[in-house]
Amino acid sequence: MSEQTPTSEQQPTGGREPEAGRGLVRSLSDRLSGAISQVAAAGALIVVFIVLSIIAPSFLTADNLFNLGSQTSVKAVMAVGVTLVIITGGIDLSVGSVAALSGVVGVMLMATFGFNPLIGVLGGIVIGAAAGLVNGLLVSMVGLPPFIATLGMLSVARGLVLIVTGAVAVFGAPESFRLLGQGVIGVVPIPILVIVVVALGGHFVLTRTRLGRYAYVMGSNSEAARLSGVPVKRHTTSVYVLSGALAGLGGMIAASRINSGQPNFGEGLELDVIAAVVIGGASLFGGRGTVWGSLIGAFLVAVIRNGAVQLGINTFYQNVLIGVIIWLAVWWDRYQRRKLGADSG
Repeated sequence: MSEQTPTSEQQPTGGREPEAGRGLVRSLSDRLSGAISQVAAAGALIVVFIVLSIIAPSFLTADNLFNLGSQTSVKAVMAVGVTLVIITGGIDLSVGSVAALSGVVGVMLMATFGFNPLIGVLGGIVIGAAAGLVNGLLVSMVGLPPFIATLGMLSVARGLVLIVTGAVAVFGAPESFRLLGQGVIGVVPIPILVIVVVALGGHFVLTRTRLGRYAYVMGSNSEAARLSGVPVKRHTTSVYVLSGALAGLGGMIAASRINSGQPNFGEGLELDVIAAVVIGGASLFGGRGTVWGSLIGAFLVAVIRNGAVQLGINTFYQNVLIGVIIWLAVWWDRYQRRKLGADSG
């Protein structure tokens, strides 16, 4: 009596279905964890806003809210770019220095060479993108760790700022340049409109383009992404270019607010930007993050700093508080990942 060979439908799957099931559970749990972090950040923002409205009488004034929106725009725009980088599992420590370099070069294009404000702003963005390109190539082609590559760019960009300005502020930009950082359309500040446009663009990139989809895959497992045919080097470079370009735009907004290029601008700004992204639910280990979460984080950081100023709290204490918040956010992320690993194992 001959033996029957099982058909492909009858043959055992070798554990593929359980493995796929665990992957699905991990993906859903990871998304849920990110959503919880965003909701927690939004709740904290609402609570802090209400408390400051009560204990700081000048917090809710029109002038202060306008300044708050303008201040937040710089961090929020830069946070969108850093979100893309962090989702891939990288980091960009150079955004503060790149923003300063972009700001002074953009103002110099207007003040020294006579270009109109639009060209000046575009020039600043291009400078930022060029710095991001160098970061991306150092990471993707040379193989430097993102921390080292962008830490080096932090120093290089800051040094270039001091070289081109002689450590002296650059003045002489036309008055129309102020519109970017101080103008309004109706009752809405232009910097807020810039946030909306950049956020919508960033959300589109993450949810509707290959770059966005690949960014999550690369952040979850870069080697698996490479073996699956994802052009990891090209897309890694692309996210750093976008981060640099948005840092350049943030630098131009900041320069527009005071109509000058300040060589000392952006010192320590990367701390606030990274804090905003992490508070908003992005994981420093890669694979998770959203633009909207980063915006919530940016507004939370800005409100905390603005409220501290309203209450006369020393800047040093503000830095301590932001640092502690970063610790807590990263600890929460690690806790969630360990719990997820235990549940899916």
